[in-house]
Amino acid sequence: MKQMLMHVDGDALRTAVLQDGKLVEFFMERSGGGSLVGNVYKGRVVNVLPGMEAAFVDIGLGKNAFLYIDDMLHPNADKQPKQKPSVTELAKSGQEIIVQVVKDQLGGKGARVTTHFNLAGRWLVYMPRADYVGVSKRINGDAERERLKALGERLRRDEEGIIMRTAAEGEEAAALESDVFMLRELWQSVSSRASAVRAPALLHSEAGLLHRVVRDSLTRDIDEIWIDSPSIFSEAKKLLTNMAPALKERLRLYKGTGAFGLFQEFRVSEQIEEAFSRRVPMSSGGYLIWEETEALTVIDVNTGKYTGTNNLEDTVYRTNLEAAELISRLLRVRDVGGIVIIDFIDMQQEESRSKIYARMTEEAKRDGTKCTIVGWTKLGLMELTRKKVRENAGKQIGEVCKACGRSSASDRTSS
Repeated sequence: MKQMLMHVDGDALRTAVLQDGKLVEFFMERSGGGSLVGNVYKGRVVNVLPGMEAAFVDIGLGKNAFLYIDDMLHPNADKQPKQKPSVTELAKSGQEIIVQVVKDQLGGKGARVTTHFNLAGRWLVYMPRADYVGVSKRINGDAERERLKALGERLRRDEEGIIMRTAAEGEEAAALESDVFMLRELWQSVSSRASAVRAPALLHSEAGLLHRVVRDSLTRDIDEIWIDSPSIFSEAKKLLTNMAPALKERLRLYKGTGAFGLFQEFRVSEQIEEAFSRRVPMSSGGYLIWEETEALTVIDVNTGKYTGTNNLEDTVYRTNLEAAELISRLLRVRDVGGIVIIDFIDMQQEESRSKIYARMTEEAKRDGTKCTIVGWTKLGLMELTRKKVRENAGKQIGEVCKACGRSSASDRTSS
């Protein structure tokens, strides 16, 4: 049973995804303080830095946005010059330029932007200048991949590009064509506005959390969608009518009482508290120590009270295997981005190490955010990277107390 729960708490919308009662994903957004990723701006180049192969662009956010040279080249790698030009050939101070945010302002850094534009629909991603058709790697059938690729080629015009999303699998051509038409119209509107305004100016604002969740995360494998706000329920129903009418019957309005009734009834509050704590227990009796810094996330695996069998290697392997599965799930729940280093318990046998690596790789395939398992370092640590796009949920819902290791998230998700 897979369930999605949407809880409205004042100005915040919190969304939890449960698989057989276990928290596997968590999203949160406050009104007026949402992510800027996907927004399109008309900006002005402030300065060009040849040594960094980048330019800083004023898009009206206070902090200048960072535009790397690779994000100024043609979005289709096959059409890029064999010899990369100097950034000074592509950008000049005072130049007006249209850009899209690909990474939010994090810490003291401004947003990262690109000229590789994309607009997401329910079934596909529209790229006005990419000049190619791609198909989600999660669609495995060769026949279906070929069908979608051929359909994409038929639907696109001139230099347009299209990526068929996982949700496009099995969909009729009419639905995909409708997505292309809507997104093409949207891009034409953005282009028209760009011609009429002076930089810096917002040209297009990405949809809010509810719209993104319905568009990107409501898949056929979601059995129930619970919402505890009548107004959000009504809005979600309208969105599903347009995007995925077949899922409308899975909507449920929660009518329980209490400020956090929905999350309490489904045990989400306690799972969030546990997931965002510094010390995270494992069912075997072992535990994780989770430390997040500006540069990277470090996770230490400990056996704790788990004594396992008489075979030390087997005990260590089983603890590490459980930890690998738990860490993979918590990376999604916490929405951790950047470099992650895991200090698994030392294993003597190479076969055990290979199995842990294989399990981490398999779990990464389930992640909707790009996650790359780099492998074991010379010091015996597991290294991986996960795409950092938005501020992770932990920083939005509360800080971890340095004295007790308890997350203040619990104070805001339970009464």
